[in-house]
Amino acid sequence: MTDKTYNVLFLCTHNSARSVMAECLLRRWGAGRFNAFSAGSFPSGTVNPHTIATLKAFNHKTDGLRSKSWDEFAQAGTPVMDFVFTVCDQTAGELCPVWPGAPLTAHWGVEDPAAAGGGEDKTMKAFRRAYVELESRIKIFSSLRVEALDNLTLQSSLHLIGTVRGPQDEAQPTGA
Repeated sequence: MTDKTYNVLFLCTHNSARSVMAECLLRRWGAGRFNAFSAGSFPSGTVNPHTIATLKAFNHKTDGLRSKSWDEFAQAGTPVMDFVFTVCDQTAGELCPVWPGAPLTAHWGVEDPAAAGGGEDKTMKAFRRAYVELESRIKIFSSLRVEALDNLTLQSSLHLIGTVRGPQDEAQPTGA
């Protein structure tokens, strides 16, 4: 067994919702084994307030979260990524930077909760649904014995995780 801590980058176009949630979720479920980061191809500059509300409702720390460009992680001196996951379809189709270290990649597309529309209740349900879907995938990912798998098996597992949708019943935040 290795004591290696793996670096993981979650990408989304605006880095304001799904990728930020994934970053927080991996910090929780992969604590000690993974360093989690998020970025966007065209960052909005702010984290969506519904993202913050959802994360706080599920007892995540939100201090220091910010919307940032993926260019920050392609520069010399930044952590070398072991894994890079796209969580939106638009980013998956974009030409990504060349990541130092040739990380394993996979697409874990999640419907954009910010596009839900239809009022506050419908929007918050969409954000909770995205959270639950990402949490299901990240729990599976963080339970993998990464160090025991060859790259081909690991790559195949990463792609399969991207098909997990999560429980059909909507999760409710603590105290809801």
